[in-house]
Amino acid sequence: MADLDRCDILISGGGIAGLTAAAAFGTAGFDVICVDPAQPITDRDTPGADMRTTAMLQPARTVLEDAGLWQALAPHAAPLEVMQIVDAGGSDGTARQIKAFRASDVSDLPFGWNFANWRLRQCMVERLLNLPNVRFWPGIGAKTLLTRTAEARIGLSDGTRVRARLVIAADGRNSPMRQAADIGVRTRRYGQKALAFAVNHLIPHENISTEVHQTGGPFTLVPLPDHNGKPCSAVVWMDDGPLSVARMNADTAAFEAEMTARSCAVLGALTLASPRSIWPIMSQRAERMSGERIALLAEAAHVVPPIGAQGLNMSLADTATLLDLARSRPEGLGDAEMLDRYHKARHGDVAMRVAGIDLLNRTSQAKGPLARDARAFGLRALHEIKPVRKTLMQLGLGTRKAG
Repeated sequence: MADLDRCDILISGGGIAGLTAAAAFGTAGFDVICVDPAQPITDRDTPGADMRTTAMLQPARTVLEDAGLWQALAPHAAPLEVMQIVDAGGSDGTARQIKAFRASDVSDLPFGWNFANWRLRQCMVERLLNLPNVRFWPGIGAKTLLTRTAEARIGLSDGTRVRARLVIAADGRNSPMRQAADIGVRTRRYGQKALAFAVNHLIPHENISTEVHQTGGPFTLVPLPDHNGKPCSAVVWMDDGPLSVARMNADTAAFEAEMTARSCAVLGALTLASPRSIWPIMSQRAERMSGERIALLAEAAHVVPPIGAQGLNMSLADTATLLDLARSRPEGLGDAEMLDRYHKARHGDVAMRVAGIDLLNRTSQAKGPLARDARAFGLRALHEIKPVRKTLMQLGLGTRKAG
């Protein structure tokens, strides 16, 4: 592949956040190159398919519409009408109280829509292939970065060199581009791991997302469209690392019995409908959201535990902010003024959300009857004080800003 003279934007990272950014900026008319070392897996039954799901909250829909993605995605969406929290902190692990937060209390729309990650990749790759000003190069990574006041020069793993006005680092928590730009991070590790998988269940989910809280971390059931004619949900199960590893390796029958008990059987007996995957839980925040000719978004900028569907929705807020700045002043794409404004617009909200989710997760890990009772009291207070409940739902949705 020959050297290229220039593009407007080089996006490092072809995960869901990077693909969304490529579609959004491409639809807006910018000349985009998106690279990723891995080939995207866009079929459910292909080994290595990402069986996790992503809940797109209300503001994310606008980003997806602007990127030309929503129409293709909408038929595969499972709406999230109710978010239900179960306190299972009793000594026997049974449900002590269940509190429901209804989207209708704050909006005429659902809280959001849940999608399988492999399906998101499928629709996003198809969109990029139909945009003439976007070049998607899977199997190629961004390796080196040299920035100047007027442009950035990026060296790719196949030897190609690209000149761009703006580099977007969407290349994960160990972001090579963030490291090349010498932007530091603050990291907290919890000793937890998360299991992700899909389940069939006897009781229809009725578009209710359920978080079952117990010492060690939440067990979250998120609605999916029916699979093989049966009600289906995605599960993320957080717990101490060794326990999660043991469950990852447990035989199917034992695992199904344990996960049904851990869910408090809110949807009846659960049966596995996909392979299991596992990953470590951490919290991380970049010291800055930008540097010379580079903007950080998604996990290159912030990583949070999977609580409250905040992770990718923070990432899409990054994309929306950056795109608004680019469209309002296209002649300044990637310059210091634009990137300073991006940092200031996003850094405070990101810091607030990372800190809030960190507190929730550490609270969930606390052991002993006093900690269990404190969690139950806090849940009851948040639900029963109507103005507090409404404000928290708006903050969680991203329809209300911190501060």
